[in-house]
Amino acid sequence: MSDRDGIFEGDDPFALAQRWLSEAEASEVNDPNAIALSTVDSNRLPNVRMVLLKEIEPDAFVFYTNYESRKAQEIDQAGKAAFVLHWKSLHRQIRVRGLVEKEDGPKADAYYASRSLKSRLGAWASAQSRPLSSRAALMAEVAKVTASKGTNPARPPFWGGYRIWPLEIEFWADGAFRLHDRFRWERPTVDAPWTISRLNP
Repeated sequence: MSDRDGIFEGDDPFALAQRWLSEAEASEVNDPNAIALSTVDSNRLPNVRMVLLKEIEPDAFVFYTNYESRKAQEIDQAGKAAFVLHWKSLHRQIRVRGLVEKEDGPKADAYYASRSLKSRLGAWASAQSRPLSSRAALMAEVAKVTASKGTNPARPPFWGGYRIWPLEIEFWADGAFRLHDRFRWERPTVDAPWTISRLNP
């Protein structure tokens, strides 16, 4: 790995991911922490949608959602997920595949409490992924929740986080003439050491 230098330097993929995200925060116009999250349903049909990555931990990636949503149901069933972070401003991306567990404790409570009041009330009001008769019906539910929950609503029992423990992380950077640089970090289990390979573009 003598040529893994410059933006690819380092022995910790989570620190490297955080460094790239921090650089993107200075240059990306909107939501540098947006990830395209991929799951698979019971028929093995893939699903993908944009969500916001909220934390890069020392050994995992964390995002939050409604546990009754379609993505949550698919995650719970499979126990696995994948995502990609892509930054046009940096001409870079990070791909992650791994195992998933819920973050349903004090950390989820703290993150929920840090959100704006309207976002907290919206989490209570939205039956995410399920049919909705009209926008007016949603706003009526928001008004109802606002009246009943007040200005300091507790985190809903159906809302919290997911932690992705990667088994594979790929760092990609654009290269001239489409000769991109790609390095894949992989391990057979979350406790195993990483092996790093340079991939053809």
